[in-house]
Amino acid sequence: MHLAGQRLKLLPFDESDLDLFVEISMSPEMMEHVYDPYSYEEANEAFTAKSQPWSKESDGWLSFGISEIVTGEKLGNIGLKITNHEAKIAEVGFMIKSSAQGKGFAGEALSLFKDFALSELDLNKLVATCSTSNTGSFKLLEKHGFIREGCLKQNVIINGNYVDDYIYGLCKSAL
Repeated sequence: MHLAGQRLKLLPFDESDLDLFVEISMSPEMMEHVYDPYSYEEANEAFTAKSQPWSKESDGWLSFGISEIVTGEKLGNIGLKITNHEAKIAEVGFMIKSSAQGKGFAGEALSLFKDFALSELDLNKLVATCSTSNTGSFKLLEKHGFIREGCLKQNVIINGNYVDDYIYGLCKSAL
């Protein structure tokens, strides 16, 4: 599997994605709206779990590294996990390193990935969850057709604090 856009290519996780994944997962700034930063060991374990072979019947994540085509620079990752196989619903998530944010990379990656998920994988719906204070993420989701379906009060604890999350959905029939 290989997805390519104008500036980006998305490839299934391999060892070349490990360092950036660990860096992002351990960063308090990057994880501010997601979860408590991982330890080095936890980040490595999460990467191993997200790098496993995947099929449409899998319960794990299908994870792709995001790289800039011209430079080959690793920018982040994007992935999905099918949460309801019968209804063809998958959760999608993405992370872009700080130095690459605000340059349209996340939008291009999300556009490529949602087209792949709904067309090639024949999923019916994508869902995404993000902190109500993560303005960049929820504006990006809305720009790409995701509809805010609700607010989950005190949905997670990050750094000892309860955090509210928005839940978003994008149905294939809405495209």
